[in-house]
Amino acid sequence: MHVLVIGGGSIGERHARCFLQTGQVDVSLCDVRPEIRDRLANTYALKQTFADFSDALATKPDVAVICTPAHLHVGMAIDLVNAGCHVLMEKPVSTSFDRVDELSQLVEQKKTVFGVAYVLRCHPIIIALREVIQSGRFGKPVELTVVTGQHFPTFRPAYREIYYTNRATGGGCLQDALTHIVNSSEWIVGPITELTADAAHQILEGVTVEDTAHVLARHGNVMSSFAINQHQAPNELTLTIVCERGTVRMESHLNRLRWTAEPNEPWHDEEFPPMERDDMFVTQAQAFLDAVQGKRQPACTLAEGVQTLKVILGALEVLESRTWKAIL
Repeated sequence: MHVLVIGGGSIGERHARCFLQTGQVDVSLCDVRPEIRDRLANTYALKQTFADFSDALATKPDVAVICTPAHLHVGMAIDLVNAGCHVLMEKPVSTSFDRVDELSQLVEQKKTVFGVAYVLRCHPIIIALREVIQSGRFGKPVELTVVTGQHFPTFRPAYREIYYTNRATGGGCLQDALTHIVNSSEWIVGPITELTADAAHQILEGVTVEDTAHVLARHGNVMSSFAINQHQAPNELTLTIVCERGTVRMESHLNRLRWTAEPNEPWHDEEFPPMERDDMFVTQAQAFLDAVQGKRQPACTLAEGVQTLKVILGALEVLESRTWKAIL
């Protein structure tokens, strides 16, 4: 298959590299910046590079991976679906609801394989956590708590020069980082039905968008809370689910899944091997290719991505009022 990656920033480069690692595709790149096209063409065995989106589209790729800033996602996706491409779109779906219904209807009409690249759905510990909860081993979930943070400048040194600086292009920790955690949590315990939120710029130098956020939510009868920042030194993610008959916790930074079911009982640990970040993206690439070949559903469907968009835009909406908002 011929895969077209649109946008050659850090995430576009990662997708190009990881799709190539499946050994099943040729990869082309579309990016307006000549220095990016030249560097990636010289680094990876790219089939072609393009400066113009229309020229890239004219080659009729089988699969397109959208890695542009979020406000451009939906318009590009509509053009790609109309051209007959299957589409993997980076998160979030958009920064607004403009044309989202049009895209959803078009995907259904064209029977397009469409995925949203919420890559944590390919994290082996999150997959294992979901399987435990879905099995009912500890009864129904009643509470979900997430505490996470990292030193964003270490992982994205150019954050001051990219989409991150402006909410209109997908910036700030709600749209950039918390969206991943919300999507994973909805995958595990169901969609968020109402929420309230608080967020602020606390430390991150060179930007004014929020770098810290707290969200309080309900997934129907399941209560949840999310605490995230993008400036602390440790890179940590802890997700705890309290069920009727036990508690399950994933600690990705310690490569383990834990559970306990009785008072004063020690934690039971399942250890996972250390993982490179590319591993999840290779798994995601392979899963999407499998979906295109009819072997499975996309890891995250467009409808699921739109649900997470409703949550994040809802959280942004209530930041000033800090009132509760229903997610419909």
